[in-house]
Amino acid sequence: MSNILNINNYEYTVNDDMLEMSLLKYLREILHLTGTKNGCEKGLCGTCTVIIDNKATKACRTPLKRVINKNIITIEGIAFSNGKLHPIQQAFVDCGAIQCGFCTPGMVLASYALLINNDNPTREEAAKALRGNLCRCTGYQQIIDAVLESPKIAKKMKVSLKAGCLQ
Repeated sequence: MSNILNINNYEYTVNDDMLEMSLLKYLREILHLTGTKNGCEKGLCGTCTVIIDNKATKACRTPLKRVINKNIITIEGIAFSNGKLHPIQQAFVDCGAIQCGFCTPGMVLASYALLINNDNPTREEAAKALRGNLCRCTGYQQIIDAVLESPKIAKKMKVSLKAGCLQ
């Protein structure tokens, strides 16, 4: 049986000797997808958040053997193929939810996991979805505002909230 990873709708074959490697290391060092950040390597900060089967997951604590034949989306797979920002990304810009940007990919993906399953969250649901992601610059109000604004932007753009790599 092959060890296949589906990342941003592309398939990659992983050798057996790499199955213990973290998904974070694989993404950054093997595939050179550096949008997934390495913050703490303990699963505490959320900068390494990716989507695995529509759930926000910390890539630093996820060995490759646990994601074989799963669908993985990184920040590189969120935007549309024509270069347009995803509604969540646009909302982060519009709401001033970006400062240094280090936490932004993880925040965007945690927001995506919420919105793909609930396209009309409450402020409390948005805050709960982001609780595993730390931001030291922006503060959480603008980020939560961006989450809540995302469905409105999607409607205005006439696009779905589905990741660009899946469309």
